[in-house]
Amino acid sequence: MTAVTLKPGDTIGILGGGQLGRMLAMAAARLGLRCQVFSPDPDSPAFDVVASATCAEYADVEALELFASDVDVITYEFENVPAASAMILGARRPVLPDRKILETTQDRLIEKDFVRRLGIGTADYAEVSSAEDLRTAIANIGLPAVLKTRRFGYDGKGQSIVRPAEDPDQIWNDLGTKFAILEAFVPFEREISVIAARSADGQVECFDVTENEHRDHILKVSRAPAAISDALAAQAIDVAQRIANALDYVGVLAVEMFVVQADGGRKVLVNEIAPRVHNSGHWTLDGASISQFEQHIRAIAGWPLGKPVRHGQVTMTNLIGEEINDYAQWLCVPGATLHLYGKGAARPSRKMGHVTQVQPPQKSS
Repeated sequence: MTAVTLKPGDTIGILGGGQLGRMLAMAAARLGLRCQVFSPDPDSPAFDVVASATCAEYADVEALELFASDVDVITYEFENVPAASAMILGARRPVLPDRKILETTQDRLIEKDFVRRLGIGTADYAEVSSAEDLRTAIANIGLPAVLKTRRFGYDGKGQSIVRPAEDPDQIWNDLGTKFAILEAFVPFEREISVIAARSADGQVECFDVTENEHRDHILKVSRAPAAISDALAAQAIDVAQRIANALDYVGVLAVEMFVVQADGGRKVLVNEIAPRVHNSGHWTLDGASISQFEQHIRAIAGWPLGKPVRHGQVTMTNLIGEEINDYAQWLCVPGATLHLYGKGAARPSRKMGHVTQVQPPQKSS
């Protein structure tokens, strides 16, 4: 991989124009770096905060080539970048994190195999490509279980819980794919994540372990630090560091994990890897000495990473759908910081903004 070292005034290309791209561009601007956003959606909220934007389909080769010629390095805010697009861009400019990492993280089966090869625990799983495969997997793994598409799918999309009374053939037909994975249902105590940043020279910095609460498969609340023991937190951070190093990663990634009881104690199982800045790291914008977004910009720019210091007990609450209409109430809450994404219609399940609340450490008398 060609070493990248940007200087102030250089330009970062961002694939994807959602709120993550928006916050990446804002972090870059504070460091004197310019951004250009590429997105097919003319209403992309990231367009509002950059001077240059390309509105074109990811399959538009000419638009991709022109975009690459205008920037010094390329990154992305979502992991489902089409492989052909990443290949075209990678032939012209450095793409960080490396596009080959997407081949691992875009496919749930390949990702699970990768994690297991590192000796890191996951839920039991099996490849499923037919109704017959599903019945065999159910016999081996047991029920309840979760059937997921191998590619795409987020916030609960592309998956279905399989329960004993249900018809496997019907569930398979409803999923509408020939490429799936069945995962054992995990009776977890809590869901946690670790946001890790890794530089090209192998420096890894992790934020404090975050505890996450989902509603209807969508992240609602994140709290840092997670209510777990120091030993378990160290285990979770070690898992994230091992994954980042094994991928030879450059940038920020999130590792989502389950805390489960095992052998009279507790351990973590990896659920998913997100090769990008992540919703569960939004608390770092106001709750830490450096945000996940600045950390990502530093990593892909070839700049030193910061050492994250948390400012206190931090709670991040997503504003979903119509909740955005009550944004004004948060403006009067002491210690709360409101982030609105500049999106259009407040559709159900759509993340419209978030609020960070920081409770500073109590001073000892």
